[in-house]
Amino acid sequence: MLKVLSASYLQGRLQNLSGKLPSNLSYGESRAPLLRILGSLRSSNSKKPNLCKRVFFCSESGDGSNPVAEVEEKPGEAEAAVESAEEVDSKASSAIVPTNPRPEDYLTVLALPLPHRPLFPGFYMPIYVKDPKLLAALVESRKRQAPYAGAFLLKDEPGTDPSLLSRSEMEKNMYDLKGKELFNRLHEVGTLAQITSIQGDQVVLIGHRRLRITEMVSEDPLTVKVDHLKDKPYNKDDDVIKATSFEVISTLRDVLKTSSLWRDHIQTYTQHIGDFNFPRLADFGAAISGANKLQCQQVLEELDVYKRLTLTLELVKKEMEISKIQESIAKAIEEKISGEQRRYLLNEQLKAIKKELGLETDDKTALSEKFRERLEPNKERCPPHVLQVIEEELTKLQLLEASSSEFNVTRNYLDWLTSLPWGNYSDENFDVHRAQAILDEDHYGLTDVKERILEFIAVGKLRGTSQGKIICLSGPPGVGKTSIGRSIARALNRKFYRFSVGGLGDVAEIKGHRRTYIGAMPGKMVQCLKNVGTANPLVLIDEIDKLGRGHAGDPASALLELLDPEQNANFLDHYLDVPIDVSKVLFVCTANVVEMIPNPLLDRMEIISIAGYITDEKMHIARNYLEKTTREACGIKPEQVELTDAALLALIENYCREAGVRNLQKHIEKIYRKIALQLVRKRESNEPSQVVGQNDVKAESINELNEAVVVEEIQVGSEPGDIINEKLDSEMPVVADRIQTDLQAEENVCKEDQIVDSKDNVGIEMSQENEASKAFEVVIDASNISDFVGKPVFHAERIYDQTPVGVVMGLAWTAMGGSTLYIETTLVEQGEGKGALHLTGQLGDVMKESAQIAHTVARAILLEREPNNPFFANSKLHLHVPAGATPKDGPSAGCTMITSMLSLAMKKPVKKDLAMTGEVTLTGRILPIGGVKEKTIAARRSNVKTLIFPLANRRDFDELSANVKEGLEVHFVDDYSQIFKLAFGGDQDAEK
Repeated sequence: MLKVLSASYLQGRLQNLSGKLPSNLSYGESRAPLLRILGSLRSSNSKKPNLCKRVFFCSESGDGSNPVAEVEEKPGEAEAAVESAEEVDSKASSAIVPTNPRPEDYLTVLALPLPHRPLFPGFYMPIYVKDPKLLAALVESRKRQAPYAGAFLLKDEPGTDPSLLSRSEMEKNMYDLKGKELFNRLHEVGTLAQITSIQGDQVVLIGHRRLRITEMVSEDPLTVKVDHLKDKPYNKDDDVIKATSFEVISTLRDVLKTSSLWRDHIQTYTQHIGDFNFPRLADFGAAISGANKLQCQQVLEELDVYKRLTLTLELVKKEMEISKIQESIAKAIEEKISGEQRRYLLNEQLKAIKKELGLETDDKTALSEKFRERLEPNKERCPPHVLQVIEEELTKLQLLEASSSEFNVTRNYLDWLTSLPWGNYSDENFDVHRAQAILDEDHYGLTDVKERILEFIAVGKLRGTSQGKIICLSGPPGVGKTSIGRSIARALNRKFYRFSVGGLGDVAEIKGHRRTYIGAMPGKMVQCLKNVGTANPLVLIDEIDKLGRGHAGDPASALLELLDPEQNANFLDHYLDVPIDVSKVLFVCTANVVEMIPNPLLDRMEIISIAGYITDEKMHIARNYLEKTTREACGIKPEQVELTDAALLALIENYCREAGVRNLQKHIEKIYRKIALQLVRKRESNEPSQVVGQNDVKAESINELNEAVVVEEIQVGSEPGDIINEKLDSEMPVVADRIQTDLQAEENVCKEDQIVDSKDNVGIEMSQENEASKAFEVVIDASNISDFVGKPVFHAERIYDQTPVGVVMGLAWTAMGGSTLYIETTLVEQGEGKGALHLTGQLGDVMKESAQIAHTVARAILLEREPNNPFFANSKLHLHVPAGATPKDGPSAGCTMITSMLSLAMKKPVKKDLAMTGEVTLTGRILPIGGVKEKTIAARRSNVKTLIFPLANRRDFDELSANVKEGLEVHFVDDYSQIFKLAFGGDQDAEK
């Protein structure tokens, strides 16, 4: 891209080329008016040599730099050059340097390829010649006083996109071209260039006139024959040409306003627009434009002056648009930067002013003030050792740089220290009756838990203050362990915080991280205190029996300090590194299996077992809690659906036998979702397809009135026909007027009320009749419950109405609550000395040992009662515990196994509706068992009338609620002889 820069801008970059041009360089004033203008400027400014320079340059040189050639002349030399130039023939107007022979005499020239832009007459262009032969030929021609060559633009390589090629790649491709190949890649029209200087491989050219290649003379170096081209004749006084040239000059003026890139030279030309020639103006405009090389080559090839001016005008217009875009971009960026700088300066000034007035301090002082203000409300209650640490950290904060990492660590540490509620306790509720009402409002049953909380409140009321406790609620899933924690917090008027430790394997979650780690945080207990804002919240630690253990330590061991009443008054978090008093915190833990909790941790907790709910309790919970909540959640009104007690009972017995009520809630939600779908479908099908007219409304209202009158008269026992006629005669006009009034006011809903007002006595009877006749849209009972929840999942656990010989019902504890199971014994074969026992039913090791003990004890009892009966010595027995797919284990089936074997040996069935449980020793003693409530619930579910429990479990049974024990005959035994009498008849000396 050929451009002209100001002499002041280029002066420093052209020192290496100044003084190396021929001293006889002159400008023909009569032949080139634009050059004459420059000569006159130099002569008029002879005292200022810096202004008497003509500079041409090319920014598209081979190496990407902007090498420039500069000519500096003394005033005297310029005048001599002008005088000598007047003697040259007018036909050689394009010649700049007089030579002998003349430039137009050169018909064979060396061909120089130009990779980026063509060379225009009157402009300098430095190029790099990498071909040694071509460079040597140029040096030789210059020595022979024939310093001319042809500069031709190189065509793009076929099949390539020049925009994707870098400058170095294009030059490398050009240097690889030789001879015929190079000749074919050159444009036909070029410029006769004078070689002004050669420095190494850099050659500075100045354009003289246009050339056209006719043929190739030699290949290495490439030499071609040329024809010298002249502009087509034109009329200098043509108005169109003048107008076009004036527009070019005007556009150049506009470019001058938006860009100072060529300001000096454009000003030089536009100040002397009265003396110029049009071809040189066209070449000048195209040379300084930023057009691509093909557009510039098109200007170079154009010999018609008017068309050349038109092409140049298009190029400078585009340059003008580019300059405007550049200006707008620069303006936008400048506004953005200046706006940000202005805002920054104003903020800095504002800070300085506020600091001088004492209205604001720096960031570190502001942070310190914020921390002190946060600590102020609890400062009197804050422990002295904590205050000392805070003061030390505040002092250190003032000494640290805000950009240092230690500053952020200290700031976060102070943020946690000052956010904790040191000594801030919430007011507790010591009203036992109010707490009882809150607990009963949220949960049904759970008597043990509620009693323990009421005891906690009573102790606090007598002492005047309350201490923290660690309570563990154990029981199967869905019995309300987690939800009761929130109710306890509401009853005690304490803040509630819950976090689960199920699967927790990092000690840092409990004790916190060391502050030296990046992203360190305190443990869960410190986070709890910050969130709740009080030092005596209720903390629910969920799933404590599912603690994990990983490479980061044992969280169960970390909980020992937190849950120890003797240690948690000085609980030490690794992050805070100061003791924290959590002795006022009430910890409530939940677990499904207590045996999974480590013994040291279990020893620190008070265990409250929640066995589950019996059928009556589930009915009450479903009716008063679950159904009401689910109905509201589904948007169903109570009068739309009726869920009968029989349906709830069938749902509990056949679908939801587990100890909890979570599965029951899921089934009730499923029922109400299906009901909601039915109601929506029914409503959409009953919606009218068109709007009823006013006359139809009147007629319908009158018909409804007639029907209402008939109903009410029949109800009081009168004759329907007479009453109807009398009512129609006396009341019809009044009723019609009232209906018309209601229709005009658009209050159709008030029609029945107005009729009732006109008939006071009969209206009351009508409303009673309507309420009596109102029916539910959907009714669910035991007959259609399967349509909503599918086929029953559970079936009756009781297989026999009367247990046969060798079969006895036992009781078992399961994770779902409790269940009954049968122990069956049968005879395989008999023979002398074939006494043996075979076991099936997926029995565990403990249960297998119980079976062996039972076989030995049964053999001893039979020998004692029937000495002559060798049944066990000569019989191979098979003992099975259905169902075979369910694993079973535990010692509490010992007495049931003995009874089953004796029943088979004596060929005598046990009493009807009898179930038993208990572990037996080899001497026949009955040991205590667990899961008394679950087993009692299972017995009631199977319609058992008589229960046998170990005597040691009597206290556990007495603690059960009355509705659980209702209808059961329970015997407590401590020796198997008592069970024998109860099962097979005889004196019943067991406690009842």
